[in-house]
Amino acid sequence: MDRAYSLLTVKALDASTRRISGIASTPELDRHGDRLHLAGVTFRNPVPLLFHHKQTEPIGTATLAITPDGITFDAVLPTIAEPGPFKTRVDEAWQSVKAGVLTGASLGLNIPDDGFSYAGSVRKILKAEVCELSLVTIPANRAATIRLVKSLAAGRRPESLMKPTTAEHIQNLENKRAALAGRMTEIMETAAGESTTLETEPAEEHDGLALQVKSIDADLARWREHEKLNITAAVPVPATPIVSRTPYPVISVKSNLPLGTAFVRAACARLVTKGNDRDAIAYAEARWKDTPEVALYLKAAVAPGTVTDATWAAPLVNQGIANEFLELLRPATILGRIPGLRNVPFNTKVPSQTAGGTYGWVGESKPKPVTKLAFSSTSLGISKAAGIIVLTQELVKLSNPSAEALVRDDMVKGIAQFLDAQFIDPAVAAVAGVNPASITNGAPTAAATTNPLADIMGLINHFATNNIAVDGVTFILSAANALSLSFRNNLDGSPEFPGLSINGGTYKGLTFITSQAAGGNVIALQPSLVLYADDGGVTIDASQEASLQMDSAPASPADATTVFVSLWQTNTVGLRAERFINWQKANANAVKYLTATAWPAPTGGVDVQVSSRGKG
Repeated sequence: MDRAYSLLTVKALDASTRRISGIASTPELDRHGDRLHLAGVTFRNPVPLLFHHKQTEPIGTATLAITPDGITFDAVLPTIAEPGPFKTRVDEAWQSVKAGVLTGASLGLNIPDDGFSYAGSVRKILKAEVCELSLVTIPANRAATIRLVKSLAAGRRPESLMKPTTAEHIQNLENKRAALAGRMTEIMETAAGESTTLETEPAEEHDGLALQVKSIDADLARWREHEKLNITAAVPVPATPIVSRTPYPVISVKSNLPLGTAFVRAACARLVTKGNDRDAIAYAEARWKDTPEVALYLKAAVAPGTVTDATWAAPLVNQGIANEFLELLRPATILGRIPGLRNVPFNTKVPSQTAGGTYGWVGESKPKPVTKLAFSSTSLGISKAAGIIVLTQELVKLSNPSAEALVRDDMVKGIAQFLDAQFIDPAVAAVAGVNPASITNGAPTAAATTNPLADIMGLINHFATNNIAVDGVTFILSAANALSLSFRNNLDGSPEFPGLSINGGTYKGLTFITSQAAGGNVIALQPSLVLYADDGGVTIDASQEASLQMDSAPASPADATTVFVSLWQTNTVGLRAERFINWQKANANAVKYLTATAWPAPTGGVDVQVSSRGKG
């Protein structure tokens, strides 16, 4: 049996199904002096897949196809569960392919007596039947190279990876041209050695090769020009991560530990080792083997930094430690649960329209009125919420999951409670350079009644009256008022506010969010008209040498009467957390709220206050 060797150009490698796709043979001249003419090749799929042409050692099956580039194949190596020689052989072949040891493919051919001819020293195979395909170590093709190996997710066909890149197109054309030029040189050298003119068949082959070289040169010029255009049109990769559009699934593995555990452990490791990062890394690796990302986080930073520092610390966000703290914080705050808030950058002007044009009917041949629009701009400066937690060194050194949870929960609940109150407390006014005003500060109000449906409709009518879209309006209320709504029934016993519970919910397309910071107020807002800026990171710093004012309202500036406590002297450590955030109403009528709301709970399980016709 004759063999046609070629490079194993692996186009795709699917580990889940042990599937290999590639090119088994090309029309190029191989090292044995054979040239396979694809037009005369026949086969019946599937063909056996052998290991080094050993007919007694099959390793799978292959499906062949003839393309302009050569004979392509799609081979499958089965997964064998039962131990034995076959499993050992197939596993060995698969591991060799993945490791890049098996770099060649070879076709086993049955060539009839009239299926070949010679042109000098070159044997042209004109007719052949493919009997098998083998994976071999040394390919005979002069351009033997493994160009691409891709590992894909289970069940996905690598169709997009089958297309070579521009650079690969150029390389393929150059390889093909070199092979053709080599054959032309071989023909001419043969004629020169015989001191004769070219015979008809070699002359025709040479002229055909020359035409192919000329065509390839034209294609190379086009591809190189295309490559230059691609380079010119290239744009930098965005610094911020974007949503992947790849059709293949992304697999991620998350820890079962409570969110924020790794974040707290990183801070504790620094505190225990007094800020020595090398010791902190060793401490984290030895103590918390279930969170290796802690040591990785500590290795990434040579000094305490912030995840908002663009020079070096921002990449630490990708380690997932600061992010998991935010993931735990945001759902606990009102801001994290309001859908549709308009997110804007810090210190960036946001234009808004304050007045529209004047329009009217115009009679025939009458002049049209000239009108104008009015605009303004708003920008959100940088503001931050911060707090310091002081812990004893004994607590830090002897920390266990419960102690870590205590620190984590206290930081989360403390910042969440503060931001909730600041966001909706009408008494919070803006202080330049310090904090924003609450969204209810200066907003229109109304006194609540004992009819919640009428109160809610009154808030809705406020937006409609001021030409503000009602779609997406969100209500913020206390859990007690939400629970009262959930208890109310119509006369027929059906819920008057289905979809609402003590945790809020939705009703008639409206969103209800509960927060104890609301108190007796029920706030209605249009989220699209509330601007907010959130840096998306948490700044963490720790110290055990600083001196602090142990006061929830420290004096600023400190004077002679201010008392400071040394953390070093009292054997304590301070953990400081900051979050950069700001908000502002884009429209004065974007918010309206009810005061002194205490909707009465129904008695007897059925509310008799509201009839099916909406009367009290």
